[in-house]
Amino acid sequence: MIDILTNILQTTVLYATPLILAAMGGLFSERSGVVNIGLEGLMTIGAFTAAVTTINTGSPWIGVLAAILAGIVLALPHAIASITFKADQVVSGVAINFLALGLSVYLVKYLYNSGQTPTVQKKIEALSIPGLSEIPVLGPSLFKATAFTYIAIAIVIISYIILYKTTFGMRLRAVGEHPHAAETAGVSVIQLRYIAVLISGALAAIGGACLSISIGSEFNQGTVAGQGFIALAALIFGKWKPFGTLGAATFFGFAVALSLMGQLIGLVKYVPSEVLSMAPYILTILALAGFVGRAVSPAALGKPYEKGSR
Repeated sequence: MIDILTNILQTTVLYATPLILAAMGGLFSERSGVVNIGLEGLMTIGAFTAAVTTINTGSPWIGVLAAILAGIVLALPHAIASITFKADQVVSGVAINFLALGLSVYLVKYLYNSGQTPTVQKKIEALSIPGLSEIPVLGPSLFKATAFTYIAIAIVIISYIILYKTTFGMRLRAVGEHPHAAETAGVSVIQLRYIAVLISGALAAIGGACLSISIGSEFNQGTVAGQGFIALAALIFGKWKPFGTLGAATFFGFAVALSLMGQLIGLVKYVPSEVLSMAPYILTILALAGFVGRAVSPAALGKPYEKGSR
């Protein structure tokens, strides 16, 4: 029983990690007032770039850096369309999703004449913290995890500090709530929104890299498989707060763990395996529909900013 519980917790932490990273990216963008439906696409381009770069350089950390750059580059068109040209932010994000998937699949076919990349030989593997990793149940789950997990937790803490304890964070939240009041106070709404969207691209791309060079060992069109939308649901479920989002992402990670380990723990005796496989996505729909509590979004979320007008 203890072994089963340990395996469930390990799998929960493993699959919650990319969700946390992508959701933190969405947090910065949406706190500034820019909807980012494009998290799926940003994770996709991050997963593709990390895998290809790691295969060609032999260094997964260079792969992560390349993924961050690719995420920033892909987030830029979304920022330009949404902020400068005041396009519909949802439509722009959907376009980013299609662009990322189509481009990555085309490039994989072009580079390798296959539907997937070769196997990544040098992955970012789990790290054990001596002593702590020996604690029953919690030790192997929390202290024998990949570097991505520790990075994700650090980003949550840093995000909280930035958003609530710094001038930059106060201004970022202000432009997402009352941009005209922020403008009156001398804050550049446009500049802050651009920065937030680019941060979003970088963090979501790290989440994608986690999927292809840590959890998995290759990239194909099914690598991300809706994880960006689940991350968006975690952001909403977490009420656009760092630690709330962390908890929500962990909850969705637990749903993924149950769907993957249904056979091991005997759930398939009571619930069809197909239903278990759908569980994370069903929970995503319920969260987005507001079934699990009503979440109040930033007041200016999704509203294009017109300088000088109210």
